[in-house]
Amino acid sequence: MTADRPDQLFAGPRPVHSQDDPKPFGSLSGTLSGPLSAKLSGKGLSLPKLPRGKAKPPPPPPPARPPSSSRPPPSKPPKRPAPPKRPAPRGNGGGWLRGLVHWGLVAAIWCGVGLGAVLAWFALDLPDISKVAQFERRASVTVLAADGTEFARFGDLHGTTLGVSDLPPHLVNAVLAIEDRRFYSHFGIDPIGLMRAVYVNWRTGRAVQGGSTITQQLAKNLFLTAEKSLKRKIQEAMLALWLEHRFTKDQILTAYLNRVYLGAGTFGVDAASRTYFGKPATQVDLRESAVLAALLKAPSRYAPTSNPDESAVRARIVMAAMVDAGFITTQQLEAARDAPPAPRRKPGGDGRYFADWVTDLVSGFVGPEHGDVIVRTTLDLKMQRAAEQRLEALLSGPGAAANVRQGALVAMSPDGAVRALVGGRDYDGSEYNRATQAMRQPGSAFKPFVYLAGLEAGWAPDSLIEDAPLQIGDWSPGNYDGKFRGNITLATALAHSSNTATVRLTDRIGTDRIRRVAAGLGIAAPLTKDLSLALGTSEVTLLELVRAYAGIANRGAPVWGYAISEIKNRDGTVLYRRQGGGSAAVVDPVHAVQLSRMMAGVMEFGTGKGARLDRPAAAKSGTTQDYHDAWFVGFTADLVAGVWLGNDNNEAMRKVTGGTLPAKLWQGFMMDAHAGKPPRPLPGLDGAPAWAVPVASADGARPAGPAPAAPAAHAPRADSGIGSLIDKLAGGGSAPKVQYDYGHNSVR
Repeated sequence: MTADRPDQLFAGPRPVHSQDDPKPFGSLSGTLSGPLSAKLSGKGLSLPKLPRGKAKPPPPPPPARPPSSSRPPPSKPPKRPAPPKRPAPRGNGGGWLRGLVHWGLVAAIWCGVGLGAVLAWFALDLPDISKVAQFERRASVTVLAADGTEFARFGDLHGTTLGVSDLPPHLVNAVLAIEDRRFYSHFGIDPIGLMRAVYVNWRTGRAVQGGSTITQQLAKNLFLTAEKSLKRKIQEAMLALWLEHRFTKDQILTAYLNRVYLGAGTFGVDAASRTYFGKPATQVDLRESAVLAALLKAPSRYAPTSNPDESAVRARIVMAAMVDAGFITTQQLEAARDAPPAPRRKPGGDGRYFADWVTDLVSGFVGPEHGDVIVRTTLDLKMQRAAEQRLEALLSGPGAAANVRQGALVAMSPDGAVRALVGGRDYDGSEYNRATQAMRQPGSAFKPFVYLAGLEAGWAPDSLIEDAPLQIGDWSPGNYDGKFRGNITLATALAHSSNTATVRLTDRIGTDRIRRVAAGLGIAAPLTKDLSLALGTSEVTLLELVRAYAGIANRGAPVWGYAISEIKNRDGTVLYRRQGGGSAAVVDPVHAVQLSRMMAGVMEFGTGKGARLDRPAAAKSGTTQDYHDAWFVGFTADLVAGVWLGNDNNEAMRKVTGGTLPAKLWQGFMMDAHAGKPPRPLPGLDGAPAWAVPVASADGARPAGPAPAAPAAHAPRADSGIGSLIDKLAGGGSAPKVQYDYGHNSVR
């Protein structure tokens, strides 16, 4: 054996000793002297004892090197470097396989990195999933007619939230059969269904099938938009996987059945069932369940209210899918498919323009944050149907021949309650409301406000005014028929719609007075300050013009055209109720009654003869330059109504004046609206005959009657710049003899 770790003690090679050496450690004591010996002795260094027996003692240590020796210690011979190992020979097959695995792993790692980067990029603008419960929807507005009949609904209508276990099994199975048969077996994405859809779409050359699962559809409905893009589909798949991880299958299906859009503003099967069948979803039968499931493909196209035939065909396809999936038997299919669905249809007239207008007004009464509300309106469904039918008949008949493509009608009671409103020919073709939104020149339909201002200024219905040619700078207003009647009364001038007489009256009383009268009665649009105001060049809406006429019928007291009488929430709590209305007269009631008599003359012997009724009525026609607009507005003791005809692109009609087609339309509607009602005198007239003053003679002699005071005595001349220009041009009051171009600048 060798000593314990002798290499730490000696730098050189270890000498070999034989067994004949009597003192193997004798030389050690003599050699270790001096400080080293003392140091070792001080530390109590002891040598281990040798074991007894035949064990061979360790060889003695080498003798100590003499200190006087200057010879360097013998160096250790260098180790011979081992020869390099030769690599083992490789077989060709093993190397190729290992290379393939290596590069395959590298490619897989990079593909994983790339896929992760792509998913991270798509996840950057994912919606906040934590806000899934904060579903925001439009509050529903149910619109009722004056008699309580529902005729329109807007907003999002939600029914009772029902779980899968609460619904009839055939309703749940109908949805699964037509939408996602493997719903309870896939993980949110259905690879089989996706591949089938790709194959079918490839075979047909167009998109006829979708591969989205119910979970994916719910993800889209909850978080995403209907945008058709690759990004949206990838985000949809990611969210579907999250939904499957977070919720159970029944929870996902419950959310889907209560949130899916099913047409007519309904969300969820319960709201749709109540809308289409008038009962909750818990009570639908097999046929009705198939109708509801059919709506998932295209709610508008397969709505049983608007397309019952297509709805029935699609429902039979759903039931056939239920048989194929094993949910029902062939016998059940045969028993259900032959019975056509009987949906609850929308009653009464359309009234969609009116309903749109009402819906926009609701927030002004109950605030913008209102919930689901039920609005009772002033609409008379009988009048509404009559207005729609009369307008369509005119536009499709004589209107088509006269190049009239649009029209509007407003009817209200003298207190302002709107009874009928038609904003155009076809709501589906154009939602633009020409009764409440279109700003058009009223033409001569504005003249009653001029003559009412004249009465307020001291003129009388039988006061004389000159109907003669007129030149004002470059403007030469003339009469539509090209005739001039000389000195005529105000009543005659209004009945025959004399432009020159009306402009002269406007110059005498000033435009400011006319603007105040018109605004006081309800004309809210800005009005021009020049003399063309007399001929209705300032644009107004039909609704505000009818409202202002109602103020005349109401003896000078303005009214507010209103359509809402009461608003309740779904619990029946009254949120708003109209508490009467009306205001004090803005003009002398006597003058308003005088104007009504003058307007009755329009229908007796003036431009409105074609609109005579079987009862007293007052009205005024209006036509704008080049036949762009034609109006007829008037009233009886029970109803105020106005009609407008024209074209949206301002294209000229074929010589349509207010006294022709608009007068006929107004007459037909008013006859329908007054059917069964006894005639009544106009307000304030108490059965007295209308003011029907005959036309003055050619020599200017006025008819017999009370002598009118001189106009200057009643109405001081306005000292405006235009008024002084009239004086200069007219030479102090005499009408200049000018040639008028009758083909231009005439308003009737």
